Amino acid sequence: MAQLSPLLATRWSPHAFDPVADLTDAEVASLLEAARWAPSADNTQPWRFLVGRRDDEAYKRILTNLTPANQRWAGRASALLLGAHATTGPTGCPLTHAAYDLGQAVAHLTVQATALRLHVRQISGFDADGLRTDLELAPAVRPHVVVAVGRLGDPYSLPDDLRAREVGLRQRRPLTELMLR
Repeated sequence: MAQLSPLLATRWSPHAFDPVADLTDAEVASLLEAARWAPSADNTQPWRFLVGRRDDEAYKRILTNLTPANQRWAGRASALLLGAHATTGPTGCPLTHAAYDLGQAVAHLTVQATALRLHVRQISGFDADGLRTDLELAPAVRPHVVVAVGRLGDPYSLPDDLRAREVGLRQRRPLTELMLR
């Protein structure tokens, strides 16, 4: 395997978060600043974030709109961030690369979290229309991902099916399978 930065090599997406650990304001600011500096098409920076911290209203609204399978574990994360993107630019033109740009911002946030010894799990299983309504999002803002952030928790506190995945070996497809021929 090729040499990787330790920030990339040690990154992983747990289900087990410490249910009592909180994020500091400085940690949240650092994560968002990393996302802010991500590249974007024509420097449009179409990403938008809403940060919910455990026990605040935004957190509860985000958690409620996750699928039941994700609610089982996500409620232990210190924060739930909604990642959304603008669908049109200031002139009304469609932002065709906005979802890709949001992905870049979330990737930067994820690497920064690893540098801060935090963990991130990205979640695609949620009710986008429910989030749009419950969080009163503008029509031109599309919810795309929820990001659970926190400190690592006890994997043995998870349900059996999640625990098995949590303590198992990390596996990735071989590079040869990812290459187009």
